[in-house]
Amino acid sequence: MIIPSGMKPDKSTIQRLKLLPHLFRIQDAQKVAPHTSIFLYRAAQDGLIRRLNRGTYVNAFLYGLPPLEMIACFLRPPAYISCEWALNYHGVLLQSPHVCSVVTLHTAVGKERSFDYQDVTIEFSRIAPRLFHGYTTTRGVSMASPEKALLDTLYLHHHIPTFDELEMESIDQRKLRELSGNYPASFRLRIEKLLNYRA
Repeated sequence: MIIPSGMKPDKSTIQRLKLLPHLFRIQDAQKVAPHTSIFLYRAAQDGLIRRLNRGTYVNAFLYGLPPLEMIACFLRPPAYISCEWALNYHGVLLQSPHVCSVVTLHTAVGKERSFDYQDVTIEFSRIAPRLFHGYTTTRGVSMASPEKALLDTLYLHHHIPTFDELEMESIDQRKLRELSGNYPASFRLRIEKLLNYRA
């Protein structure tokens, strides 16, 4: 965010913003600003913060705009990035996706609950708790492993990219089979067919 020329941000507002993280919720702001709604309104009007959606904000003046992946994991916690976006991130999928798929335990999911950020649509899918694993978290971004991303793509989207678009050499087949153990037998059979096709 850029402060209009000639304007100086209020010192007390800046001090409060320094107590807030890069991404924060209204509950976080309530801890540092007694009149929270006024504080948030003025900070947004002055270009100090950016409202993402109801109750979530970016501390933009101090830290700038965060990467899309950080936003995606913040909006519907607990969550991790998966499917085609994660496959592309790991170099397994050659084609760049236009949708960032996020797997969550949250109930606010589906295309009608998607979120647009920097010309990319962030789309949320709910998954059973027993399948909510297979990712690592670094600097606020949780990313599925290549193997889990492939499983999630087939499980949630009911298809995988064409074989010519996949670099299967980057997939650990032992790990893929191990992770698929929590899925139905019919699903595991599809994975075996994929591996045999690529053998």
